[in-house]
Amino acid sequence: MDWQYWLQVAIIIVAVYLSSFIIRKFLGLFIKRKSLKVNVDPTNFSFLKNSISFLIYTAGLIAIFYITPSLKTVSKALFAGAGVLAAIIGFASQKAFSNIISGIFILIFRPFRVNDVIEINGIDKGIVEEITLRHTIIRNYENRRIIIPNSIISEATIINSNIIEEKIKKFVEFDISYESDIELAKKIIYEEAVNHPLIYDNRSEEDKKVNKPMALTRVIRLGEYSVTIRAYIWAKNNDDAFVLNCDMNESVKKRFDQVGIEIPYPHRTIVNKHSKQITQ
Repeated sequence: MDWQYWLQVAIIIVAVYLSSFIIRKFLGLFIKRKSLKVNVDPTNFSFLKNSISFLIYTAGLIAIFYITPSLKTVSKALFAGAGVLAAIIGFASQKAFSNIISGIFILIFRPFRVNDVIEINGIDKGIVEEITLRHTIIRNYENRRIIIPNSIISEATIINSNIIEEKIKKFVEFDISYESDIELAKKIIYEEAVNHPLIYDNRSEEDKKVNKPMALTRVIRLGEYSVTIRAYIWAKNNDDAFVLNCDMNESVKKRFDQVGIEIPYPHRTIVNKHSKQITQ
């Protein structure tokens, strides 16, 4: 083996080291910056850096084998074996790699962050507790953890209550009977809404000058046995909106009872045509 061989080996080693160092450095900075924006631990994505380094060093080792005459046959076998192994691993790990790629996309595009309140496909709703390379953990309102693979999240419809701003417009609905006084019911609902401490005044200065109300009440539906009135109310965040909704359900019900406004419920009359009077 002449000096040219050793020069090639040295070039490969230096190239592999520098490539791995530079890629890990830039990838580490990128992950750290993105992790701060989505509020996740960057160590969750260290597997990605290690995997890339492993591939670079493996490629360098195979290149050294290839330029070594006595190991050229071995290098060809390694190339062939690596191709077969990659195909097997790729087929067996489709879901795992899909989750990893989806985790990277979540890190880059940031559809949600840790502590955001999200709803996935209208089913799973809760607070994002952790985002890893493989899955996302959501804590629902029963304090249970929902572990969802990132590949499922990437294909799902996500409702994020915190992505731009936390304030939320809450719809609170009440059903009253057709015989009840609609205007009185709307007045009671409005009073209970604007007097609640958690209501958020979303009016502009111009709205306040013209005395635009803080909350709106509208008749939105005429049902089979009830009239539905909806209150449009703003709250600072999802938690305040939930408490506001619950408190209004209770306070409005009590006010309705005081003034005789009926909240209807369906009645059913059963007629038995086959009943007979038995005499003894």
